Amino acid sequence: VVLVSGHLDSWDVGQGAMDDGGGAFISWEALSLIKDLGLRPKRTLRLVLWTGEEQGGIGAKQYYQLHKENISNFDIVMESDEGTFQPSGLGFAGSAEARDVVKEIMTLLQPINVTDVYDNADGTDIAYWMRDGVPGASLHNDINKYFWFHHSQGDTMTVQDPNQMNLCAAVWTVVSYVIADMEEMLPR
Repeated sequence: VVLVSGHLDSWDVGQGAMDDGGGAFISWEALSLIKDLGLRPKRTLRLVLWTGEEQGGIGAKQYYQLHKENISNFDIVMESDEGTFQPSGLGFAGSAEARDVVKEIMTLLQPINVTDVYDNADGTDIAYWMRDGVPGASLHNDINKYFWFHHSQGDTMTVQDPNQMNLCAAVWTVVSYVIADMEEMLPR
């Protein structure tokens, strides 16, 4: 399983479009693009739209409890939770060998100048999996304006830039598809 995700946690004063509707949108779009292109990877691509992240990550905990017995089948878990602004690369958590594979995959994104691999993956919803050794990835993007809107009345659809969201979706699409279509799982 290659898991792509974002969470639906509209804060009480805003719509939650940027935090974290954007992560949910690009995760959905990644699978939609792969389907529209007629691509069928060797492994399962799974979209998870988490809930209850702001209430202690109860949705992620429940999902983990239901699926942890199959942990050896999870190749990578990916979460976008810091907006969907201009992307710069991926945060990655995993073995050195897996990091080398991810760095190679990221070279495919050179045409859109999104090739960096950062030292840590962040994500409340994927933390259980990473703690137990499943490689994890989080979207890195320009978060200079993130806290202008985070948990505020300003977190509406007008915050989203379609071009930047498309670039974020491209990163999610390429990384998830290539990992799902590799002969071997990422080294643990």
